Amino acid sequence: MTPVELSRTVLHAVRRAVDEGELRVTALPERVRVTPPGPGGCGDYATNVALQLARPAGEQAQRVAEILRPRLLGTPGISDVVVTGPGFLNISLARAGSAGLVREILRCGSRYGHGDALRGRTVRLRAVPEVRAVVQAEALGRILRSQGAVVHLDDLDHLDDLDHLDDDHGTVVRPVPAPADPLPLGRDAARWALLHPAPHDRPRIGGEHLVQRESNPLFRVRYAHARTRALLRNAADLGFGPEPGPVAEERTLVQVLADHPRILAAAAVHRAPDRLARQLVAVADAVLPLFPAVLPLGEEKPSAAHRARLALADAAGAVLAGGLSLLGIDAPDHL
Repeated sequence: MTPVELSRTVLHAVRRAVDEGELRVTALPERVRVTPPGPGGCGDYATNVALQLARPAGEQAQRVAEILRPRLLGTPGISDVVVTGPGFLNISLARAGSAGLVREILRCGSRYGHGDALRGRTVRLRAVPEVRAVVQAEALGRILRSQGAVVHLDDLDHLDDLDHLDDDHGTVVRPVPAPADPLPLGRDAARWALLHPAPHDRPRIGGEHLVQRESNPLFRVRYAHARTRALLRNAADLGFGPEPGPVAEERTLVQVLADHPRILAAAAVHRAPDRLARQLVAVADAVLPLFPAVLPLGEEKPSAAHRARLALADAAGAVLAGGLSLLGIDAPDHL
């Protein structure tokens, strides 16, 4: 279930509660906003619709949430609903089987995980005049747009009055500055060096980002993507292609891919491109053990299991390519 579908599902639950007389509200909201849970929350998404409806309904927000909870629990695609705080509805989604998930990823391609959690929001990003801030603002702009936000990027020529700006007027992007000029690393490695650490962490600007071995997270991510493309070429030479199917032994990879939309939305909501970078490392580390089992060995004929593993590898490659693109980093097909 996508955030758009979940928003419609919550709104449908509200309408049912009104139609059945449990909620007395004359004007229903046009849409319901769902976002990743905040501190103290749980599940995949949260909504404050009960708090919005409490006053018009003449009820406590927690009472409104408890009215809506059973209606959401009976919806296909939702596995659990928990009420937290003053009346937030925290929603856990049912996990699709690996075949359904892979089909969804291959359908969306590199746009898998894009949604409208921030639709209707206009965000003004203002980067302080420093290379890491500028790179982070550019990446944040792409990540925010992937969730439906309208983004304006402004330059700050001076640092006056920064503390007086907030999300209603602009988000000032001012991470811990880079300790050295990252440009000698080249475009892709430089961007990774500035985006992979959390904004409050001091980035390392050194040759470790250029090393072509497993100790380098950027290499693992790009190598994993390139290998998925190579496997597709090799499989085509052998006369078969990807076909989604059950891949029970790859639960870790399936779970990481299923979590991607939630993590991408969280990276947008919390203005944290490092969350996306770490997610790409997790996808790469989960897909690398799959590769030796994708192609038939020796005289072995391609089977349904080979096709399913190839489809899963293809899906992981699409997620890696899409994530790298949002960070402004190339995803080469050959490495």
